[in-house]
Amino acid sequence: MFQHSSEAYEDGVGGLTTQRSSALSNKLTGVLSVSYADSEIRDALRLLDQKNVKNTPDLRRNLRSDLRKEVIDCNGIIVKEFGQVAEQLKQIGSTILSLNKCCEDMRRHMAAARQANTPILDEASALLVQKQDLEKKKQLLHAFNKHFILPNEDLVVLTSTTEAIDEYFFTILARIKQIHSDCRVLLGSENQRLGLELMEQSSRHLNAGYQKLYRWVQREFKTLDLESPQINAFIRRSLRTLAERPALFESCLDSFSEARENILTDGFYSALTGSSINQDKDPTMKPIEFHAHDALRYIGDMLAWAHSTTVSERESLESLFISEGDAMAKGIQAGRHSEPWSATDDDESFDGRKALDSLVNRNMAGVARALRQRVEQAIQSQDDAVTVYKIANLISFYRVTLTKLLGAESSIIEALRNLESSAMRQFEALQSDQTASIQAELTQAPSDLGVPEVLEETLSQLKALMKSYESSLTPIESREEDFAPILSQTLKPVLDICETIAKNLGVPATNIFLLNCYLTAKSTLKTFDFAKTVVEGIDRGIELSASTLTEYQHHFFLHVSGLHPLLAALSPLSEAPSDLRKIQTLPVFEPSALMESRQTLDEFLPSALMDALENLKELRDTKVAGDVTSEAAERFCEDFEFVEGRLRAHDEIVAASEDEEGEGSEDEGAAGDRGDVKEGREDLVLLRELYPRTSGEIRVLLS
Repeated sequence: MFQHSSEAYEDGVGGLTTQRSSALSNKLTGVLSVSYADSEIRDALRLLDQKNVKNTPDLRRNLRSDLRKEVIDCNGIIVKEFGQVAEQLKQIGSTILSLNKCCEDMRRHMAAARQANTPILDEASALLVQKQDLEKKKQLLHAFNKHFILPNEDLVVLTSTTEAIDEYFFTILARIKQIHSDCRVLLGSENQRLGLELMEQSSRHLNAGYQKLYRWVQREFKTLDLESPQINAFIRRSLRTLAERPALFESCLDSFSEARENILTDGFYSALTGSSINQDKDPTMKPIEFHAHDALRYIGDMLAWAHSTTVSERESLESLFISEGDAMAKGIQAGRHSEPWSATDDDESFDGRKALDSLVNRNMAGVARALRQRVEQAIQSQDDAVTVYKIANLISFYRVTLTKLLGAESSIIEALRNLESSAMRQFEALQSDQTASIQAELTQAPSDLGVPEVLEETLSQLKALMKSYESSLTPIESREEDFAPILSQTLKPVLDICETIAKNLGVPATNIFLLNCYLTAKSTLKTFDFAKTVVEGIDRGIELSASTLTEYQHHFFLHVSGLHPLLAALSPLSEAPSDLRKIQTLPVFEPSALMESRQTLDEFLPSALMDALENLKELRDTKVAGDVTSEAAERFCEDFEFVEGRLRAHDEIVAASEDEEGEGSEDEGAAGDRGDVKEGREDLVLLRELYPRTSGEIRVLLS
């Protein structure tokens, strides 16, 4: 491109010679003033470069004309082509005109057709709307009939007694209950006639279904075996369903309780006699009446049968009525809501356990009556107080056990409570008769002051009573209070009689006899915690009698040893020197009398303990006899220490006085007087020399 520019420039310079200088300058100025940054110049140069032209003089001279020719040729081609386009546009224009004409014709035809078909279209639209309404009504009617109307075959299953009670029956019953409940929605509409008619119809069907179910349950109850592990599952479901009709449900329960009461009563008599109500003997069953001679076992077998039957009955009824949670309670509540006129002000929320206890109570009522009659006969025929009390404890045991199972208001619990009271009344009557016979029989103490045979028998009987009571279910905290009346009826009267008899005995026989009785009674009672208060009272009696015997033994030691006169003489005197000097003036402290007391003491000491124990040889408890004698000996030793101390104090004062008189005589210096004083000292006799025994020796000899 730059080569071409240089050639053009050279051509211009060559022409300078033939042109005027001004023209040349203008030309040069114009060429030199061209800007190569101009886009048109660049495009022109690029086109020339693309044509691959050679820089020759001919080409430079004809370049303009060649370019113009080329442009003219191009324009001619374009014009020719645009001519063809114009022809095509003319054809298109004619086609558009024909199309417009055709469209206009079609518009006219359509307007005419529209004008002619408008009534038909309006009628068709109305018919379509009606068709849609009818379809909706048809669907609504179908849904209504499907929901609120039962097919005839379902009604037959629901109401016909020839049809069995099965799962399909309960499905239909649930559906009719739902229909009856949904009728309330229809009653909320403006036209309530349909709702009322459907509710009346569903009520009739529902009542018929419940009646069929009620009659079926009644039939099943007549042949129902609660002992069978395979109870018809539909029985449980039927009862839960009937619970929604309280009147029918209660009627079923009444008939069921009556049937069960008869069955259980017959079972009780069969257990007693070993044969059924039809007099059919069962060789494998041993009759309870076989042990009627043994009242305790006889009554125990009857109570055990009643307890076992009650437990089995409760377990069976629990599986029948409340084995599946609170379904029965929900059914009862639904029934109360559906029959509000049958509700009372006292109605509370349904308690399944309480209702079960009530049902078991009703079923066991016949057994309770028969049991009470038989047990009362057995109790009244007994004349042994221990056996009667054991029977009362046995009845109490079963009463407490069954109370935990059935509650305190059950008929069988009431029967057991009455039987227990009857047994206790019989026991008290027998005990009163026994006490009266004891009073007539026990009039004096045994010759050996031992325990009366009557008391031993009473204690043996009481021990049997206490062992029986110990095995009872009475709470530990109330046992002592509950058993106190028994102790007051059995032991207290006999001990009172023994105390009355003891008053007529002399000392020490009274206290020995009482101690023998008290200690024997304590050895029987001390092993039982609930006799603690009575044992404490007996301990007080033992302490009192032992204290009295201690006084007696102490008195024996004082009198037999000869110490009593000395002690009696010294007791009023004080430790003052004036009182101590009076001792030698007392008659019992004269040398001859004191020597005699000394001899008596020496003769007493070697066999003192043996002689003292001989006084208590009738006392059966040698330990108590030894303790009493030891305490008396200790008190005797203390008394001897008192006498010994006073005599020693007297001797010390007398000796001191004599020493003072002897010193005064020596100060005077009289020889004859000295001889008299010496002779007086030789004549002085001290009391301890006449009564030399010491308290240590006494303790050793009496230990």
